[in-house]
Amino acid sequence: MGRGEYLEDRVDDFRSLVAEYFGPVTDTEAYNGSELWVVTAPDNPVFDRVVAGAVGYNSKKDRVALNITERPAEELIAAGDVDAAGDAIDLKNEFLKRVTGRDAEARRNSMKRDVEDDDAPDSV
Repeated sequence: MGRGEYLEDRVDDFRSLVAEYFGPVTDTEAYNGSELWVVTAPDNPVFDRVVAGAVGYNSKKDRVALNITERPAEELIAAGDVDAAGDAIDLKNEFLKRVTGRDAEARRNSMKRDVEDDDAPDSV
């Protein structure tokens, strides 16, 4: 998200958005005082389980939490669901772009900057 932009400005109803992209929400899960939405039977056969939501951090903006458990490749091959893998990648990227407003390349560059900042020596 851009400077000054907040998650609630981009997503009115996170639960509905999770259901729209991944399938019906079947449960919730608590994480750091936040409620995350769980999809135990996702629409895309590549996904085994999806957990998504907004996680609040003290004085910082909320962050998007997305944890996707995928089925083993052997299962996908045996079931003939290999073609769904490309759709699964597109679905994850479209969801994250809709929520954050940033494409995969911008998110990757941002993560690189975060790591570089962590590795920088403390100033004296």
